[in-house]
Amino acid sequence: MFTETISIQTRSSFSCHAITAQIESILLCSTQLEGVICASGMHTTTALIVNELEERLILDLEKWLKELAPPLQGYKHDDLHLRDNVPEDEPKNAHAHMQALLLGNDVSVPFKNGKLQLGQYQDVILVELDGPRKRNVVISIQ
Repeated sequence: MFTETISIQTRSSFSCHAITAQIESILLCSTQLEGVICASGMHTTTALIVNELEERLILDLEKWLKELAPPLQGYKHDDLHLRDNVPEDEPKNAHAHMQALLLGNDVSVPFKNGKLQLGQYQDVILVELDGPRKRNVVISIQ
């Protein structure tokens, strides 16, 4: 098994970042020609998906997530004054946690002859739900 971590600096509260090229670079460092890569986000307010990184689809995704888990809806997690040991800069971000639960936090993609087996329009995408922040994704090659 071969494991590396990639970092992405996001720039807005919601954004999508193709990480396929970074995964392919890690795959090149591996001696394996066939197997599966597992990508796992290290944050509770990000998601990982395999889909098309098309501008209008991303706008639809953002709209859909806001409809399903809108910000500032009286979530208990946002009652910061009732929680212990909350940092001063803690945001009210329960909606981002809920949205991450909807999308999931990891993906697996097979590879063959050292190439990811993705469809023509597919990318591995990090979805930022509570940025801007520095985000990390662990990539394991099996």
